[in-house]
Amino acid sequence: MDLNYSQDESAFRDEVRGWIKQNLPQDLREKIANYDELGREDLLRWHKILAKKGWVAPAWPKEFGGTDWNVVQRYIFEEECGFAGTPPLIPFGLSMCGPVILRFGTPEQKKRFLPDIYNGDVFWCQGYSEPGSGSDLASLKTKAEREGDHYIVNGQKIWTTLGHIADWIFCLVRTDSTLSKRQEGISFLLIDMKTPGITVRPLILMDGGHEVNEVFFDNVKVPVENLIFEEGKGWTVAKYLLGHERMNTGRIGASKRELEKLKEFAARQTGDDGRPLIEDSRFRDRLTRVEVELMALEITNLRFLDQMRRSGQPPGADVSMLKIKGTEIQQALTELSMQAVGPMAQPFKSVANDPDFDEFTAGLAPRYCNFRKTTIYAGSNEIQRNIISKMTLGL
Repeated sequence: MDLNYSQDESAFRDEVRGWIKQNLPQDLREKIANYDELGREDLLRWHKILAKKGWVAPAWPKEFGGTDWNVVQRYIFEEECGFAGTPPLIPFGLSMCGPVILRFGTPEQKKRFLPDIYNGDVFWCQGYSEPGSGSDLASLKTKAEREGDHYIVNGQKIWTTLGHIADWIFCLVRTDSTLSKRQEGISFLLIDMKTPGITVRPLILMDGGHEVNEVFFDNVKVPVENLIFEEGKGWTVAKYLLGHERMNTGRIGASKRELEKLKEFAARQTGDDGRPLIEDSRFRDRLTRVEVELMALEITNLRFLDQMRRSGQPPGADVSMLKIKGTEIQQALTELSMQAVGPMAQPFKSVANDPDFDEFTAGLAPRYCNFRKTTIYAGSNEIQRNIISKMTLGL
């Protein structure tokens, strides 16, 4: 096992780091640094900059705009973007629906959907969770009944991230309710959000932000040609998609950036005794524990990369380790940040005129609240542990 970067990979990292430094717009860099809310245009502007460079979909085949980078180069790119604080590339099109279409789609579907996903001309969202069907996704109840050359979809999805600004949604729907095994009879549909019968209702989170939604389907007509893979085989597609999603939830580069910001703040923030917070033994102990865990997570990720580099195969169920520990570290960093800032962790940006206001404190409390969700999305961490126990350990 080789966990070291080669000379070429180190040179590639320097190239990526230099290009990001020169091409990331300053206003977007500042929005990320201040935890400002990013709108659709902010997200798509960075998307289009990368698409023009040819770097927006590194994992795609070269014939569809991919870079032909190996798995290590793709990881380096993601880590450098996270550490530099670039706007996130919304995964629903590029990293989720796109790979599904590449793997299971027909030539016509690839021609129709992939260019718009690549160029950022269509914004996607995901329709998986339902009331009562989140971690137990196989219990979903949204139905799609075939009538001629259309499906008629009825049901509800919930926690639909960015559904209010999405053009299309990919959905798991039940096309057969008579089968004894719940994973059977589920299909994967692509649905235009402008179709009559779709209603999007906002869910305001405890950070005050509008990020997620409820989506209702009332006799929504979906062309049969929008079915991905075979009818009733949507669970196969879903498992493939979730593997891609969980590989990208560690956010190691972003966590390293947040750790550095926290250390810098703790070095200049003084306590009641006049000493820097970083010199407080209890705080420093918690901080170093998180740093060690982040280092261990990075090494674990490199192990997966080395395995994929040698075998050419996607990771197995144990990739869930990255999701579990990565999201726990993200939460731990926000908790330590709140502890470090104390009363200055105001919930609103109105404190910008306060003499005690510091860039590090901007939007910190809402961010802390928002990050409570990280251990739930992409399959709750409890479910991930069950997956590892069953599929990897054989328990």
